[in-house]
Amino acid sequence: MPNPILIATRGSALALAQANAVLHQCRQAFPDQSFELVIIKTTGDKLQTASMAKGDLPKGLFTKELEVALLNRQADLAVHSLKDLPTELPPGLQLGAVGRREDVRDVLIYRDAAHSRNQPAKRGFAPNLLLADFPPEATIATSSTRRQAQLLAARPDLKVVEIRGNVSTRMQKLADRAEMDGTILAMAGLKRLNFRITDKGRLEGDAVPPGLLAVLLDVETMLPCVGQAAVGIEIRQSDERMDGLCARLNHAPTFQCVTAERSFLAAMGGGCQSPVGAHAEIIEDRLRLRAVSFIRGCRRAEATRAIHEAVMLGTDVAAALS
Repeated sequence: MPNPILIATRGSALALAQANAVLHQCRQAFPDQSFELVIIKTTGDKLQTASMAKGDLPKGLFTKELEVALLNRQADLAVHSLKDLPTELPPGLQLGAVGRREDVRDVLIYRDAAHSRNQPAKRGFAPNLLLADFPPEATIATSSTRRQAQLLAARPDLKVVEIRGNVSTRMQKLADRAEMDGTILAMAGLKRLNFRITDKGRLEGDAVPPGLLAVLLDVETMLPCVGQAAVGIEIRQSDERMDGLCARLNHAPTFQCVTAERSFLAAMGGGCQSPVGAHAEIIEDRLRLRAVSFIRGCRRAEATRAIHEAVMLGTDVAAALS
């Protein structure tokens, strides 16, 4: 049997869930081939106290070390949350495939009233509370500049503070800290970690602190970041073996959508920490891209093109916002 194909991934719970999903796809598509995960710690994993909002963190915060492994042939492919992958890749590397996209929406998570009664300093709320229903000057924790800007655009009275950590850590911080009224996470990450929102608006899953509620935010209120909810597979250029593998793993409609979004971000000159949001979707035989930028005030744009013109669509929308 030939040497195993090595799949590089970060070691967080979400990264491993995504990498194991890719591993399962690989084994199903290529049952005669051996595959192994290679877990690598990235700069972003080490800088847990650094500020994401200040914009002074290096590009490739969660990807650089995986890319080094690819270039050094210590891995054959790398699995990324596509939102973390810079639009400009190192020479010799390419985005080989993108998996079928999950739900792109963000989720507002907050405490219920029952779990605040014995803690007077905390405020608790009713299920299925909309962002518009939050009391004046409520405090929402998020380190994303995109989320911060869109929150304040919808509710200028809100207080926004930073928060770091993985999904479980952020939920526990919300449950424990009286000064926080809510936080925002991606629905795709919650689903991949087997969390769910019940019909009554409760957040359930492994190790969810008691009393947390959740409500989905529509994309009109909170446009996702570029590549949100998509998993990208990065490979070396001119690697025919990996090209063939990626052809089996790639979800073409998602690839076109994220290509438009990444083209938009590249034309805006930004990275994953930029205060911009974008969402592309295929509607009948057209590709539509909506975007918002807070780089110079709040500006929005929308355009459509043929599905195969994803790169040009991204540059069109960026030009409208520049």
